[in-house]
Amino acid sequence: MATAAHQVTPSEAAANPVPEAIVVRFAGDSGDGMQLTGGQFTLATALAGNDLATFPDFPAEIRAPQGTLFGVSAFQINFGSTAIETAGDAPDVLVAMNPAALKVNVEALKPGGLIIADEGEFTDRNLAKAKYDVNPLSDGSLSKWQLLSFNISQLTLDAVKPFGLGNKEALRCKNMWTLGLALWMFDRDRQPIVDWLKAKFAKKPELAEANIAALNAGHAYGETAEIGGDITQHSVPAAPVEPGLYRTVTGAESISLGLVAGAQLADLPMFFGGYPITPASAILHHLSRLKEFGVTTFQAEDEIAAVASALGASYAGSLGVTSSSGPGIALKTEAIGLAIMTELPLVIINSQRGGPSTGLPTKTEQSDLYQAVYGRNGDAPMPVIAARSPADAFDCAIEAVRIATQYMTPVMLLTDGYIANAAEPWKVPDMAGYAPFPVSFLTQAPESGFLPYGRDEKLARPWVKPGTPGLLHRIGGIEKAQGTGNIDYSPANHQAMTELRRDKVAGIDVPDQDVALGEASGRLAVVGWGSTFGPIHMAVRRARKQGLDVSHIHIRHIWPMPGNMGELLAGYDRILVPEMNTGQLKTVLRDQYLVDATPLNKVSGQPFRIAEIEAAIAACFDGIAGNEGGELPADRTQLPEPMSGHDDGHNKAGEGATSPQSA
Repeated sequence: MATAAHQVTPSEAAANPVPEAIVVRFAGDSGDGMQLTGGQFTLATALAGNDLATFPDFPAEIRAPQGTLFGVSAFQINFGSTAIETAGDAPDVLVAMNPAALKVNVEALKPGGLIIADEGEFTDRNLAKAKYDVNPLSDGSLSKWQLLSFNISQLTLDAVKPFGLGNKEALRCKNMWTLGLALWMFDRDRQPIVDWLKAKFAKKPELAEANIAALNAGHAYGETAEIGGDITQHSVPAAPVEPGLYRTVTGAESISLGLVAGAQLADLPMFFGGYPITPASAILHHLSRLKEFGVTTFQAEDEIAAVASALGASYAGSLGVTSSSGPGIALKTEAIGLAIMTELPLVIINSQRGGPSTGLPTKTEQSDLYQAVYGRNGDAPMPVIAARSPADAFDCAIEAVRIATQYMTPVMLLTDGYIANAAEPWKVPDMAGYAPFPVSFLTQAPESGFLPYGRDEKLARPWVKPGTPGLLHRIGGIEKAQGTGNIDYSPANHQAMTELRRDKVAGIDVPDQDVALGEASGRLAVVGWGSTFGPIHMAVRRARKQGLDVSHIHIRHIWPMPGNMGELLAGYDRILVPEMNTGQLKTVLRDQYLVDATPLNKVSGQPFRIAEIEAAIAACFDGIAGNEGGELPADRTQLPEPMSGHDDGHNKAGEGATSPQSA
């Protein structure tokens, strides 16, 4: 084989700098294996030492009609040699396996970005399904991007022909051919994928070998074909990281591991009662594989049975856990109220999705905050915690277990579809650094007598396993008498018990709120919660590089909020709150602290882009200078002007809501 060498000159290197980060999106039919392709590319990227973040985006239909626009499945990964906080805004590379995938995703591609298309799928029939009148690969409509099209379908058939597969089975290897080309493009090792294929198809070695052949063929095509233009191999250096053991983790995996760790720190067995629902089902799947850690999993017949079984397990002396998304949480609400009335520990995970009702089952949203904080009958306060990323969900799960067991209360942990399904590198922690919080059950009556609803310094009542001699007591949803727990309808008792339950939650020990980036006072604070962390952090970082006085505050403890929150927010001239809802945290902040929080709302089912928040920050500084407000046209993102009506030392401009639902 002929080889050639070339010494790169300094001027050539300066003209072609190595990018710090690259965004790649794989898109195809929901049967093309794009999630699997993206997942394996993520594995190879993590092993290469890059920091990364992913965004799986797939249809709600179990199997949408092939080749249709609403059947497109996509997987986006942002990887680089620097800190990666989001899955990226606009892709640099789009791999489109059919016309529908191209049409749905191409407008998101950066100008000058690369399209890799399987021209073998651009048949008249598939073009018609994608609402194309003419073939976009040949009509010049893609001229603002680089285009690389070839017949991936035929090349795959040629690669797997020796294995005697039928046409349909052979074409299922297309995603491996495409993955092989992507591994070549970004200088990734194939061996981990080969090992995974051999393990996956251990009982059908011919399928393993066929997929490996397709993988190698795609890689070889990149190595040997004259694909020309600027299509070259890119090598992204590893990101600088602290020494330690790392693995990629999704939000669902991270929560599962955090729940197990929390149960171990509390010295409790764990019972998980769940019912399948997107995107929360993965937690049940992961926990079912961790039985050796004292975990019992139960798939109930419905959501109500799931939460009731978990509450029963807590009553019996285990850590009861249940999970769902918004519609399932609505069904669980009465039993959650029972947990509040009986004052038993219970961890409830809400993996939010687009709503209301069935809504957008596979898309992401943050619209269950009201449901978490306020959504029960009666005055029924409950601690609420929000994870900001897949890796952060581990510590949030431990914190939820700590609060539930130490304060004898249900706790809701909020994630969303983006966190649950996305992946990022996670440094596996040394558990010796976590302080245990072992539970103490009451096993005998004190000398002063047994009071089932007596209180300790945290206002928590004692935890008594049923059947403990001498500690018989009433349990149920009817109002309890102070101390004894007997039924008591009296007005004075109900007033006192309502205030005790309120004060117990309000008095929970939570850390002071920190500033994620920037100063503890200034012109503007961008306040977020949940999965908006990444785009907010990157937008604030960019704005600060431009000299803007802006800081990022991200709230983990939604209820009760940190004790210093009011003082911290009062130190800024203006507050901007980006949320994937119509302004729910904004309302909580206005209610609790009377601050002029300006909402930035997005309810498209897609996460925020960095550019959207950058534009909102710029609009806020225009407003501070005297030109209040500003609209963001992209994705119908809404930025009303600040609230008026009270004198709290902040901006007093009148509010201009952009929709009836805003503010």
